[in-house]
Amino acid sequence: MSDTAPQPPAEEVIDLGRLFGVLLDHKWFIAIVTVLFMLFGIVQGKLATPIYQGDSLVQVERRSTVSPLGDLSHALGGAGDLNNTSAEIQILQSRMVLGHAVDRLGQENIIRPMTLPIIGDYIVRQGIRRPDFPIMLPYIGDFVLSSGIPQPSFMERQPYVWGGENIEVARFVLAEHRRGHVVVVERDYEDRYRVMVNDHHIGDGHIGQHHSFLDGEIELLIDEFNVAPGAQFRLAKRNRNGDIRSLGGRLQITEVGGGRGSSTGVLRLTMTGPDTQEIVRSLDAVADTFLTQNVERQSAQAEQSLAFLEEQTPELRHQLTAAEERLNRYRAELDSVDLSSEAQAAVQRYIDIERRINELEFQEAEMAQRYTPSHPSYRALLRQKRHLQGEKAQLNERVNELPAAQQEVLRLTRDVEVTQAIYVNVLNKVQELQVAKAGTIGNIRIIDRAEIRGMIAPQRTRITVLATLLGLTLAVGLVLLRALFKRGVETPDQIESAGMPVYATIPLSSQQQRLARRVKRWKNRRNSGRDIMVGVLAERDPTDSAVEAIRGLRTSLHFAMLEGRNHRLMISGPSPGVGKSFVSINLAAVAAQAGMKVLLIDADLRKGHIHHAFRMRGEQGLADYLAKQLELDDIIKETRIDNLSLIPRGSVPPNPSELLMQPRFIEGLVQLDKRYDLIILDTPPVLAVTDACVVGKHCETSLLVARFEKNPVREILAAKRRLESNGLNVQGVILNAIERKASTASSYYGHYHYQYR
Repeated sequence: MSDTAPQPPAEEVIDLGRLFGVLLDHKWFIAIVTVLFMLFGIVQGKLATPIYQGDSLVQVERRSTVSPLGDLSHALGGAGDLNNTSAEIQILQSRMVLGHAVDRLGQENIIRPMTLPIIGDYIVRQGIRRPDFPIMLPYIGDFVLSSGIPQPSFMERQPYVWGGENIEVARFVLAEHRRGHVVVVERDYEDRYRVMVNDHHIGDGHIGQHHSFLDGEIELLIDEFNVAPGAQFRLAKRNRNGDIRSLGGRLQITEVGGGRGSSTGVLRLTMTGPDTQEIVRSLDAVADTFLTQNVERQSAQAEQSLAFLEEQTPELRHQLTAAEERLNRYRAELDSVDLSSEAQAAVQRYIDIERRINELEFQEAEMAQRYTPSHPSYRALLRQKRHLQGEKAQLNERVNELPAAQQEVLRLTRDVEVTQAIYVNVLNKVQELQVAKAGTIGNIRIIDRAEIRGMIAPQRTRITVLATLLGLTLAVGLVLLRALFKRGVETPDQIESAGMPVYATIPLSSQQQRLARRVKRWKNRRNSGRDIMVGVLAERDPTDSAVEAIRGLRTSLHFAMLEGRNHRLMISGPSPGVGKSFVSINLAAVAAQAGMKVLLIDADLRKGHIHHAFRMRGEQGLADYLAKQLELDDIIKETRIDNLSLIPRGSVPPNPSELLMQPRFIEGLVQLDKRYDLIILDTPPVLAVTDACVVGKHCETSLLVARFEKNPVREILAAKRRLESNGLNVQGVILNAIERKASTASSYYGHYHYQYR
């Protein structure tokens, strides 16, 4: 029974130290991306069109709706003090007010320059002048034109307008059915310009002269055109409805101050836009229009009543004249009949009742325009009118009891007095209404005229900060995402936890990178991107940390292969580019330097390139021996390193795997065993081709080379399973090209961190 209990599976946890190390390893990438985004934010803030905000204050004062015909509206329960601020806000935002404001502005023409993409508005806004071409440009231009060379783009006429260039359009008429069309005006040489509609040339004009195009559908008079030849301006007519919607969309109205349930009546009109002068003009136009229409609304009631009274005045004058004539004629017939005191009192009562009934009739005519007969005020007025008519009827009954002569004189005198009183009252009301109309000022008061408060966009600091944070977040996210999906092995512990021993960890050699890089550039000129070594690192730099690690591998293999049947070592890898040839070459070199008689065989008959490291040619090698074209002694090459021999790849055969399966390969290995202390065979990748499985059957020791952060553990295990399925025993793994990184420093430190020289 085993003494050790099985260990529970380790829980997957987030290694914060590793994540921090990954970020630290990519600090320059993160810094560069962050700085680029920050610069983009700065440029964006500079290039963006500034948006300004202006405001003005308008007060809606409390008003009293007193009837100009008298104070009867109060007695009848009419409206008192009003301050309907919400209604005034809706009126301010109505098309009626905004439409009159647009008409007041009178900006019918739209004139826009053709600017450079992205930066053109900034150039015009900052007044950046058009760059001058070199002095020799005219001579270059003459040469280009005379020689027939295609004109370069910088010499062509550009349609873009720069800072300080402008156009003055004195007259621009566009037919109604062409509203919405854009007329392009392009500066030509001397005092000429070209006119285009929908990219079609419709004619030419001269600066300072009136021109008509398309049978009078377009009329133009340009007084000034201060631009370079080729520069263009776009002309169009505004759409009134569109301008009203645009003005309403930019106008915001809020009430200033006032607590819950109370209203101050002070309205703040706010407007935004890129043109400060246009903002001020638009706000003032809206406020002035609102004030004017408010005054017109206030005086409209007086105008209606005045018109009604002026219409009644001639008729009342005629009625008064007729009544006086009837009274005088009757007195003359009866030789002057005087009224009794009772009859005179009745006349005065008649006058008072008729005056009040007449006022009620005027009030009724006014209320009929505003209310329905069911309105409480309207009903109260009718009740008052019926009451007075009842009193008049009772007075008539008392008058009928008088003598006939007295009755007739009373009636005629009543008609004269009542008509005269009404006529005088109407004349007084006409004068009062005229004075009221002339003195109407409305209940709207402009407190503050429009003024620009400042720039509200772009918020350059905010844009820069947000862009910087976005760049930082994006860079960190990309680094962490790449680290999350990167499955390459990073530490020997990952391989050993999968049940495979690690024989050596070889650090990445900067010297070896320089060797491979030079050949890579040379090959790139010939459309090839393979890294090929042109030297032996153990010979070039014996004290390199990678060479020291390979010496440690040599020692480990020496004891591991002491009791083997042969001294053959196969080195392969799961995939190409892991550095198996680098390990094979330098392991053979350090073994030879230790006094061993070593033979290095390039068994990669497809793409073997070990011969480049020793500055040899690849012909006459293993493939030629297996094809029975050469003998064994003919393919063994001596290198400049003592005790180290090489069998190169040879001519590339069409059937590498079949050649390696020939008995001649085994016979050659048996003969070589007697001559050398160590035979190292470099083979193609295991997962790519089957050559390694064929060669490995004849080797006592087999090692796999895995590259740092390239080969996942599952790929190494897949290569091991393939070799084992063919009867091979993989002794271990060599982890190559390890880089010192912060992400792996906490879990692994290699021997190459320490150097002793």
